[in-house]
Amino acid sequence: MAEKREQAKPLAPASVEIKMDENEDISTVFRRHHHRKCLTCCGCITAIFLILVMIILILVFTVFRVKDPVIKMNSVTIQGVGALLRMNNPRPGINLTVEADVSVKNPNVASFKFSNATTSLYYDSSVIGEAQIPAGQAKARRTLDMNVSIDVMVDKILAVPRLRSDLNSGTLPISSYTKISGKVKIINIIKKHVVVQMNCTMTVNINSQAIEDQNCKRRISI
Repeated sequence: MAEKREQAKPLAPASVEIKMDENEDISTVFRRHHHRKCLTCCGCITAIFLILVMIILILVFTVFRVKDPVIKMNSVTIQGVGALLRMNNPRPGINLTVEADVSVKNPNVASFKFSNATTSLYYDSSVIGEAQIPAGQAKARRTLDMNVSIDVMVDKILAVPRLRSDLNSGTLPISSYTKISGKVKIINIIKKHVVVQMNCTMTVNINSQAIEDQNCKRRISI
């Protein structure tokens, strides 16, 4: 019976085996074991650090990559053009105002803050009006709509020889130039200064006030 009890007695759990030569003392063995543990810990920390660096790089080049804001002119309304149509000989003194619906689309994960901007209106390569766009902020992945009012310099537009023929055809070819400067700041780490320049050519239907054949070219500087 005593032999059976001894056989049924569980063995003690195996611990970390430290091999030791006969010529080594116990302090040398423990120093060697401690050195191995340090190397293992350093390797784990280095691996975790490399993984974090890879994650940050992936975020910087994907989610946190600064994308180009998009400026778009959605509609144009010309106030006072009816007076030009009713007059056989248009003359200075007529008030002409161009109301433009301009939008700034921000595709970034952070807001786009911009300072005061300028929009210039051209007719037959002559500047016929300018407007100031107040400073603002386009929220992350949102579109900011703005109404821009441009007072037309009537003497400039009357000096264009083709004005009468354009009025008779019912269409007015105009172009615009807009420049907006701002900053995109992501979690106070990534800061980019962005300059958006947009040149648009379009034909405005005088009767319906609709934009026809609009072509916009944007140039982004980051």
